[in-house]
Amino acid sequence: MISPDVNNSAYLPAVAPDLVLVRWGHGEWQVQGLSDRLAQWLRIDSAHARGRPPVSLFPSAVPSLTSLVAEVLDRGQDLHGVKLRLLPNQPEFLADIQFAGLTEDYLGQLVRVSLRGESIASRQAVGFRNMVGSSPAMHEVFRKIRLYATSEAAVIITGETGAGKELVAQALHEESSRHDKPFAALNCAAISEQLLESELFGHERGAFTGAVREHRGYFERADGGTLFLDEIGDMPPHTQTKLLRVLEDGRVQRVGGERSRQVDVRFIGATNVPLEQAVAEKKFRADLYHRLAVLRIHLPALRERPEDIPLLAELFLQQFSSRYNKEIKRLTSEAVRLLQSYLWPGNVRELRNVIERVVVESEAEAIGARAFSEWAGERHQFASSSRFTPSDENRHNLPLAIPYPQADQGFASQSSTSCGVPGQRIELSEESIRQAYQKANQNLSAAARSLGVHRATLYRHLQRLNLTRDDLS
Repeated sequence: MISPDVNNSAYLPAVAPDLVLVRWGHGEWQVQGLSDRLAQWLRIDSAHARGRPPVSLFPSAVPSLTSLVAEVLDRGQDLHGVKLRLLPNQPEFLADIQFAGLTEDYLGQLVRVSLRGESIASRQAVGFRNMVGSSPAMHEVFRKIRLYATSEAAVIITGETGAGKELVAQALHEESSRHDKPFAALNCAAISEQLLESELFGHERGAFTGAVREHRGYFERADGGTLFLDEIGDMPPHTQTKLLRVLEDGRVQRVGGERSRQVDVRFIGATNVPLEQAVAEKKFRADLYHRLAVLRIHLPALRERPEDIPLLAELFLQQFSSRYNKEIKRLTSEAVRLLQSYLWPGNVRELRNVIERVVVESEAEAIGARAFSEWAGERHQFASSSRFTPSDENRHNLPLAIPYPQADQGFASQSSTSCGVPGQRIELSEESIRQAYQKANQNLSAAARSLGVHRATLYRHLQRLNLTRDDLS
């Protein structure tokens, strides 16, 4: 029975390979080699592991090693950073699984597995409060949150719709000395002008038809804490005037009331409309702008930080898998590349919705690019049928199309694709392989790169054509 040293499990350094698997013909996979560090972690002799099937060493691996190896061979692409738990109740590693070519007799296939001690959970912890991100742009956001949280000055958060501006406001509140006081949030664009004033400042009984009792506004509810107003650039001019007065003297007068009340509120506003432009167009008061724009945090669009997409997708995948009682473990590398290729006009909110959709629709342990094909087709159709202008809903005139094949083209296996792009199938001839091999000084990996294919794809073509290195020479 394998009994790993738990205290050493999180400290496997990032060297390769830890495990080498081999398969002759269409037989079962066997362990050809085991690194000393992995053998030490497993508390077994590496020599005793040789020739054994991987399931005998890792009977409860999630996902199974053979399924991952099969994915590498079937798709002709290596896997990097795959979440892998080798044994029950043990840490999750990040595994790099790579096709290592053929054995010297050309009868066996080799795959190597390298483990890193950093788990997906620790990668997701790269963030701040309820926000996830490891990109430089997000680190700058986190730095400003920590810095501005100690101030009482107003803060304006800028960023596109769906980028997570309210999460930034919540983090500012939670990091401040007001963290144990109320946090109140209101979207100024979601309600009418009349109701907005009532919601912000409150109203007295009988102030207008339907006001059957007095109502405490958001300023009163946030007393001692933080008030966050989203889409402040869409606030009507009359309400802007009343807001400026409250920010200047800290006193709120309810609609229909005769006396004012003192409130102590840290103010945070957010907008996806450039306030400078709104001031120039006389849609936003200049004096209110100068009162609010003391401190500013810009939240980058998701397309500007593609390195954060795998982290966010994995986080949402875990959340929705748990919510819907699914056993979905991961996204395939092809699926992640698809997500990173999209421009995300709806930002993090759109990504979250897409992941929820595929989780609901999927039953497999791993979600591949094919699961996104219907959504991809819808986005192409939406982009081709939309008639947005830069001044309309799509203010930034963002391209909405995914640079991937449409749904009717399918997400084919990449075992015979060109440059790893689905839908572009090629067949390598004996002559083209021979020329590339000779130009690459008899280096198969270099020859594969010059042909625009993965080396595993090139090996399969060699097997198909019954070619050896001597034949190519």
